[in-house]
Amino acid sequence: MKVYTQRKLENQLIKLSIISLSIATLNISVVHAEDDQNKAEGSSYSTIENAEENEQELQDMSDPLAVYTQAGLGLTNKGINIKLGKSYDPGTPNTMAMNLIEIKGLLGDHLGWDSADNKDNSIDSIRFRNFKVDMSNGRGGQFDFNYHFDENHLAKRNGDISYSIMQALPKMGRFNIYPLAGLGVSFGNDVVKVDGSVDSGFSVNGTFALVGLYGKMTITDKIWLNYNPFWLTALSGTSVYKDHAYGKNNASLFTHEFAVNYQINPRLNIRYFANWNENVNFDDGDHRLEANYQF
Repeated sequence: MKVYTQRKLENQLIKLSIISLSIATLNISVVHAEDDQNKAEGSSYSTIENAEENEQELQDMSDPLAVYTQAGLGLTNKGINIKLGKSYDPGTPNTMAMNLIEIKGLLGDHLGWDSADNKDNSIDSIRFRNFKVDMSNGRGGQFDFNYHFDENHLAKRNGDISYSIMQALPKMGRFNIYPLAGLGVSFGNDVVKVDGSVDSGFSVNGTFALVGLYGKMTITDKIWLNYNPFWLTALSGTSVYKDHAYGKNNASLFTHEFAVNYQINPRLNIRYFANWNENVNFDDGDHRLEANYQF
C-alpha cells in the first residue's frame, strides 16, 4: 500500500464514499419509482392492498438485527453525519443482508458545538458495514471498516477493519440483549514508531479484540432505551500500539453508548445518542440527534 501517496488514497476513499452514497440513493429512487408505477397501473383496491402489504413488511427499527433500506441524518457536537443503507438478497435461505455507509463530521466548525481545537468543516471519518443475519437462529455477522482523517497519537491517519458476530437472546420481560464478539486489524498512514520517528506510508499497527452487547429496554410500543457497553483490547502489533492503542498507556478501553429513541411512525424515528468511555466523561463525550427513515 505504500505505493500510493496519502493524498491519492484519501481521495479514493472520499470518492468511494460519494459513489456509494450516489448508488444507494439511485437504488432507493428506482425502487420507489417502480412502486409508484405499479400503484398507478393498479386499481384503487390493489393500491390499498399493496400499501397494507408494504406496511406489514416493514422491519422493527428498534431491533439491532433488523435489515432494511434506510437513510439517516444526524446533528452532532462534531458536525453532520449522513447514513445510507441498502438491503439485498444474499442468496442464502433464511438470510437477510445490507450494506451501510456513513460519512461523519461534515461542517463541524460551523454546526458542531464541540470545544476541540482541531474542529474543521471537512469529513472526520467514513464507515462501511456489511451486515448479514440468519433469521432462523437470530445470529448476525458484520464486516466493519472505519477510516479517520484526523491525526492521533498513533498515526497521521488511521483506520481499522473488523469482523464480529452478534446473537439475539430470548426476550426477558421488557429487555432484549444481543451479545457481540469480534476481531480486527488496526492500520495507519505515517505510523509513529518506537523511537518516535514516522514510518512513511501505510502499515499495520496491530490486532485487537472487542466484546460487548447491545441492550434494549422497551418503555412503550414507540419509546425504547439502549445501553451498549463494549470492551476493546490490543492483542498484538508494534510495542507502541500494544501499550497505547486507546490512548497513552491504555492498551484497552471500556466504552459506553446510551440512546433514547422515539418511533414517530413505522418508517420514521428520532434517536438521541451519547458516547463516552472510562477516560472521557459523559459531558465531554460525543452527542448526536439522529433521524432515520425506512424505505
